[in-house]
Amino acid sequence: MSIPRHILIVDDDADLRQMVSDYLCDYELRITGVPDGATMREVMARETVDLLLLDLKLTSEDGMTLARELRESSSIPIIILTGRKDDVDRIMGLELGADDYLTKPFNLRELLARIRALLRRAQARPERAEGRAPQALRFGAWELDLRSRRLTSNAGDRVDLTHAEFALLAAFLGAPERILSREQLLELSRGNDDNVFDRSIDVQILRLRRKIESDPSRPQLIRTERGAGYFFNSQVENIG
Repeated sequence: MSIPRHILIVDDDADLRQMVSDYLCDYELRITGVPDGATMREVMARETVDLLLLDLKLTSEDGMTLARELRESSSIPIIILTGRKDDVDRIMGLELGADDYLTKPFNLRELLARIRALLRRAQARPERAEGRAPQALRFGAWELDLRSRRLTSNAGDRVDLTHAEFALLAAFLGAPERILSREQLLELSRGNDDNVFDRSIDVQILRLRRKIESDPSRPQLIRTERGAGYFFNSQVENIG
């Protein structure tokens, strides 16, 4: 029998914690609910947590601060919860390194679907030797800052990436010198967009090649492996 994945809910609304816990427990998930950052730290210090649900507007401590703190020391998947319906909290949370967000009140089935998707992505992501999540990576003649999503050449030239291009490049950098199928790339890079199909990966790779390859018609970094997928032909160095 498999060990249930451990979900930690950090929210000062006791009714919401109980509602989410009652629902998720029916789906082979282990749930711990806490009201603040101090208790969150205690739980994470003594137990393995597979995913965090984090309210951004806690009474005792700002959720933004907690998200920033977590990202500096951990790559744990984070879903932020916000009561604001505009884009401010969502954008700030994602910029701090959260993986997903939900606006209150949210549908519990949607929450479950997003949790499952993030857990699959985390399981597929190669483990790193360091406990600290990388903040910047160097490959070939490039450096990618994972916090600002800024791609810079050795010559100092900055290249703008779309959200999809960044997600795809990050997926390759997480599995260097390995063949990844279209399905794997789709799972690792699509985030919340379920309307993405495997052939759209080919389009994104063409666009990414135009930005990072010296000769996109003869790619050296992102190579096509016929019938198998794509191979990222570069060592990756953690520099942050």
